[in-house]
Amino acid sequence: MKLNPIIKKDLDILRDSLSRHMVDGKTFLVAGGAGFLGSWFCDTLNTLNARIICVDNLLSGSDDNISHLKKDAFQLVKSDIISYKPTEKIDYIVNMACIASPPLYQKHPIQTLDASVLGTRNLLEIARKNDIEGFLLSSTSEIYGDATIIPTPEDYWGNVNPIGPRSIYDEGKRVAETYSLSYCQKYGLPVRIARIFNTYGPRLDTKSTNQYGRVIVKFIDQALKSESITVYGDGRQTRSFCYITDQIVGLFKLLLRQGIDGQVVNLGNDDERTILELAKFIIKLTNSKSEITFQSLPKDDPKRRRPDIRKAEELLEWQPKVSLEEGLTKTVAYTKH
Repeated sequence: MKLNPIIKKDLDILRDSLSRHMVDGKTFLVAGGAGFLGSWFCDTLNTLNARIICVDNLLSGSDDNISHLKKDAFQLVKSDIISYKPTEKIDYIVNMACIASPPLYQKHPIQTLDASVLGTRNLLEIARKNDIEGFLLSSTSEIYGDATIIPTPEDYWGNVNPIGPRSIYDEGKRVAETYSLSYCQKYGLPVRIARIFNTYGPRLDTKSTNQYGRVIVKFIDQALKSESITVYGDGRQTRSFCYITDQIVGLFKLLLRQGIDGQVVNLGNDDERTILELAKFIIKLTNSKSEITFQSLPKDDPKRRRPDIRKAEELLEWQPKVSLEEGLTKTVAYTKH
């Protein structure tokens, strides 16, 4: 299977943006490596000559995302991370294994919680036994809930409904963070935690938009089909959208930077947009005849999302570079391809 040319070009950018010497020949266990973020991480490792063990049960990931990587330096293990045991020495662990879409994790609540809690503990035990060089947990801006401080810094404790429809994901990730930092403090594991804000780009599933419910890919799919663009509430709620290459650079910097064990860092674009503004922007980019319609706002849907990224700027020397227009243009072109 050949890589889409848009993805290939972005991977060239990533290869030139990152240092090869720290990962060349190292073995990375990427949990959830067949998902959106995970597959991009695996692709980037591949361009940097790393060895990759991708562990994914394919509940929300797709074999299509990583089928082109099936060669000597890449291994797909179709397994749940709760019970997975490696058979070789691991140098780095990247935990991206969890359903991130509200409609899908509400359909699979127990599996989602188990992946975050029991799966994270299993990976931490693997890390401890392998004396690894780095452990990266992909957490989420969802742990902040309906934030009352905007832009939201890492020291904000959150405003989360622990028994609401989003709690399956939110609370699971909060426990995963607690487990990870506990292993860091007790065993000295080189843990780093990324709180990832809305990320988009090629490979977000356009064939299952109703199932996955991710707003950018849903709007693009509706616009290209000239269907109604469905906006929840009045559309004045905000999100901040980070293009995939910017996110991957941030994740690599967080994992590989020396001397920052135990750090929790926001990674996202701080360009805050309303959902209504996003819908109009996508209609314009696609030259669509779609009209905007409004539906009831889901329970506990956050009103605003904007990361405070000053810590990432200072600690990692990282800033997002891709504008929303550039990123959406690439994503639309990929969707049309």
